[in-house]
Amino acid sequence: MTDAFTLARDGAVLTLTLARGKANAIDAATSRALGAAFAAFRDDPALRVAIVASANPRFFSAGWDLNAAAAGEAPDADYGVGGFGGLQALSDMNKPVIAAVNGMCVGGGFELALSADLILAAEDARFALPEIKAGTLADAATLKLPRRIPWHVAMDLLFTGRWMAAAEARQFGLVSEVLPPPDLLPRARALAALLAGGPPLVFAAIKEVARAAETMPFQDALTRIAGRGFPTVAKLYASADQLEGARAFAEKRPPVWRGE
Repeated sequence: MTDAFTLARDGAVLTLTLARGKANAIDAATSRALGAAFAAFRDDPALRVAIVASANPRFFSAGWDLNAAAAGEAPDADYGVGGFGGLQALSDMNKPVIAAVNGMCVGGGFELALSADLILAAEDARFALPEIKAGTLADAATLKLPRRIPWHVAMDLLFTGRWMAAAEARQFGLVSEVLPPPDLLPRARALAALLAGGPPLVFAAIKEVARAAETMPFQDALTRIAGRGFPTVAKLYASADQLEGARAFAEKRPPVWRGE
């Protein structure tokens, strides 16, 4: 149990709402609890989509808890099964995760959002990586951000620590939608409901293939897909859902996905 965040289930959708202190700062204990929560979501066949949101109208998350750091918590502390924030290093996370970002999304909080598959932002959302000002490395963001947005924009954020407003984040494709603050969570829930009704085995294959393809030549990845070399692809191609998709199309009816 933790008072750092809450968990709410609505059918196949899990909403994890950050609710720690004044800024949703993340210390090692919170990170370990987040990792356990995300791992439980990953391993629960009844859950298909997760939303990460904030109960604080001013902060999505301020990232690493500097009060914990001042008390001696090291940057390389044990952050748990999913790495810092519980998600960025979690293996085999093959379900869609949506970040609903409001307010300030800073440092490790920004990295947590980058670990989601889709980012929705409120109009008041602002993103920054201030680690440069503290003389330290925004490690996960340094790896991920240049793959998400143009190189020169990513370097600008990493080198200067400046703020990026939601509109600019949308301009460069960092977020998929910008919404009025009251519409943020309803839109995230509607999107999650849409995805929860989709084919879970296909989502799993998409995520595994996309991760692997980051470090593979295109033709090698394509050959591996064709040869069912990815476990999620092999499971998909041998599944009842694969046949259900074709049958539903032929019978002109909505498919019924069972994840098997």
